[in-house]
Amino acid sequence: MMNPMIRKIAVAAAAAVLLLSSAAVRAIDGMAVEIGAGEERTVMLRLSVTDRWRKREPRRPEGWRLAGYWEYTAGLWDNPDDSTAELAVTPVFRFERGRFYVEGAIGFHLVQTHISAHRSFSTAFQFGDHLGAGYYFGPYDLCLRVQHLSNGGIAQPNPGINFVLVRLHYPLQ
Repeated sequence: MMNPMIRKIAVAAAAAVLLLSSAAVRAIDGMAVEIGAGEERTVMLRLSVTDRWRKREPRRPEGWRLAGYWEYTAGLWDNPDDSTAELAVTPVFRFERGRFYVEGAIGFHLVQTHISAHRSFSTAFQFGDHLGAGYYFGPYDLCLRVQHLSNGGIAQPNPGINFVLVRLHYPLQ
């Protein structure tokens, strides 16, 4: 019998392979890694691929501009009680000025429902909203995010969970 943590890592890896082998892979223009911490000593590791909505214009220091991208994510959560896998698709809206930006999003997550000994979600489907601020340096961008996941009242109980995350993104094009 396979260790539950190994099984969850295998499921997340298989989901990432399926995601990357789909037709959407042609539009992928960046990769990101995200780490963070949440309630009940839950730590998170996510890998993402991104697809910008339009070609990047040169950054202009004189004013704000609206940009955005799709983020396709596979992640693992771990705490002293259990580990959880997730898949997500999120449209992200970003306001940029020079090298600085702020962003916000509401995405769709599929999460294993048992989070810890004291927290279980009533549905696998969760909304994930985040606010973030970041900075471009060279080809990279570094972002600090605050994220909340819950089912939006679809079913009870709806305990939700909050995370503080650091994300590093690298463009492929």
